[in-house]
Amino acid sequence: MFFNRMESGRASISDAVYMEVITGLHGTSVPNILAAACLAMVGAITIYETGDMVTAGLTVTGVLVAIVRLVEVFAFRRRLARAPQLGRAEAARWERRYVAGTIVTALILGVFAARSIVLGDALCCVMAVGIGFGFGAGVVARLALRPVAALLDLIAIAAPAAIVTLMQPDLRHVGLGLLILMYVAASFEMVRLSFNASINQITLKRQFEQMSRIDPMTGLANRSVLATDLPAMLAAATIAVHTLDLDRFKEANDRFGHPVGDALLKQVALRLKAIAATHDLVVRMGGDEFVLVQRAGHDAEAVAQRIVQTIGAPYDIDGQTVEIGVSVGIAVAPDDGRTADALLSRSDKALYRAKQNRGGYVLARELRIMDKTASARLVSDGLAA
Repeated sequence: MFFNRMESGRASISDAVYMEVITGLHGTSVPNILAAACLAMVGAITIYETGDMVTAGLTVTGVLVAIVRLVEVFAFRRRLARAPQLGRAEAARWERRYVAGTIVTALILGVFAARSIVLGDALCCVMAVGIGFGFGAGVVARLALRPVAALLDLIAIAAPAAIVTLMQPDLRHVGLGLLILMYVAASFEMVRLSFNASINQITLKRQFEQMSRIDPMTGLANRSVLATDLPAMLAAATIAVHTLDLDRFKEANDRFGHPVGDALLKQVALRLKAIAATHDLVVRMGGDEFVLVQRAGHDAEAVAQRIVQTIGAPYDIDGQTVEIGVSVGIAVAPDDGRTADALLSRSDKALYRAKQNRGGYVLARELRIMDKTASARLVSDGLAA
């Protein structure tokens, strides 16, 4: 049941938080350097005291693995320096490489400790087991959000030494073996607690992130979402920006009262959501202003017609019929702009013209044509004069 929760918890992590986790794993190279330095030092002492070549081989292998892991960390940082954004699939590949490196390191340290126990040098044994315990503590701290990997690391560290000690008939070795197993059990309990706490924090973070993006009255996205989502939508597809302003809303609000005005805004939001396609974005800018970002911008005029007809239909609020209209300004990328700011600015200008026309919709390209015609007329009049 716990593993099921771990898997569901991992899946619930948003892409943004997942990137934070992977970046954090590669955030420092100090533990890897220290583990390699400790292994080299204790290995050198053990070889000097015992002349054991198996220990020499494990030491050299451990240092080489540490170097490879350092190269992998620096490669990840260079990748982020080139382009800060990672896709989830690419991030998962970096995670698999990191986890594989930790498991190999853990296994080397576990076998190293087991070999020290077999050699029988008490001080060398203490140092070797100490490295394993230290690495295990690092696993608990750094891999809490990857509990399966943490468990594999802890088993790789402890299993060789525990097997060797429990195979010895004397009480001291059996006691050491049981101590190692209890350390693993306690460490995994700490991973479990850290995982639960971290998942709860991530859940709260996602809830606060979502709340910060939502208009509390209508349930639509608020204007802050445009700053993050609109550039991404613009990069991925041809879009149309519909900027809306309700006509006669103030009169309805003054006549029927603020509760009716609030209910009216909620119904307008529901109608806009019904018009919007699955991947479109509907935003309440504030007051009675809205923005609908249409991902498929090729039929922008047809969508604008639906907005005018749907929003302009009568509303039944608490038994009262309320009638309003809507003015819409439309800017379509890339003709009306290639940036989010340009599209919003030109749709605002088109909206202003639509309001002068007492409702309906105006395309930004129509304004450009009128501006060009007016400029040509001025030039013509100037030449004629």
